[in-house]
Amino acid sequence: MFKLLCKCVVWLSLPFWSMAQATSVVFLNPGNSTETFWVSYSHFMQAAARDLGMDLRILYAERDAGRTLEQARQVIQGEHRPDYLVLVNEQYIAPQILRLSQGTGIKLFLVNSALTQDQRELIGQNRHKYSDWIGSMLGNDEEAGYLMLKELVRQHGPVADGQSIELLAFSGLKVTPSAQLREQGLRRALAEFPQVHLRQLVYGEWNRERAYRQAQQLLRRYPQARLVWSANDEMALGAMSAARELGLKPGKDVLFSGLNSSPQALQALIDGQLSVLVAGHFTLGGWALVTLHDDALGLDTRRQGGPDWRLPLLQPLTPGQAQQLLRLGDRAGSGVNFRALSAQGKPDGYRYPFGLQLLLR
Repeated sequence: MFKLLCKCVVWLSLPFWSMAQATSVVFLNPGNSTETFWVSYSHFMQAAARDLGMDLRILYAERDAGRTLEQARQVIQGEHRPDYLVLVNEQYIAPQILRLSQGTGIKLFLVNSALTQDQRELIGQNRHKYSDWIGSMLGNDEEAGYLMLKELVRQHGPVADGQSIELLAFSGLKVTPSAQLREQGLRRALAEFPQVHLRQLVYGEWNRERAYRQAQQLLRRYPQARLVWSANDEMALGAMSAARELGLKPGKDVLFSGLNSSPQALQALIDGQLSVLVAGHFTLGGWALVTLHDDALGLDTRRQGGPDWRLPLLQPLTPGQAQQLLRLGDRAGSGVNFRALSAQGKPDGYRYPFGLQLLLR
């Protein structure tokens, strides 16, 4: 009788033990551990992981692609492998990590910067070798680049026939797909607004200090420049500092655009110094965890638009929306019911409602 009872206890405890094993995820964060955007990105992911009951570990590469590869190697070859590895194709490193992970059983998911067309074609020819690469989730970077210039032109207003508006542009890293896409959006807008004359585009590499030094030279070289387009908020803030030193008033003498939602950029939009601020893609990692949660449940996320999502997350913020995000700060994900976003139990035709509207209520 005692032996039978013991067997029953062990048998009954197995399902509960299995359920207690949280789905594990490692995110290879390409940014600096002090970088506002990537820190806010991590905070949003952590809020999602807590709500979904997932075990999330985040490793910062400190803007060093070699470090990302070493971190990936340690995770993949380590004793305690995660169920999922989330990564960014920063500086085109994704194929190397895909090759490292072959045969390990770790599922790979890309966020923010996907494979380039050349990389996709190469891997597509051997997709059967990369069966653990399960998908990607991207924002609308090209559209964001387009919208920033379009809104700058609108705020500047019309010019007389034969006159032009001089523009300066600050892109990110040449080897970052998201920077390339935002630049493509800029050029699409330039084709639509022939009155805008791009005097020079430089690569600020996402860095405020670098953009500041570049802007010191460019604003002197092109004193008639009235629009400044920047692929992120840090470069915009650096260029604005250079303008002030030259006696120019941001938001009046020169109109600036930027992308992301650092507290300083949000405040600059509220104060009218930053004319255009596009934001929203700091939420991508959190939304990605919802899809991985559903994949772990055995759901076919292709029915929700996967495996490769392109989400219209990036949108121009109003000063009121900037105020809301500023108040939320690091708690931006705390008010989101991530579990309720799961496709589990939802009817056919359900689509994930990912977007800033879930935060700004």
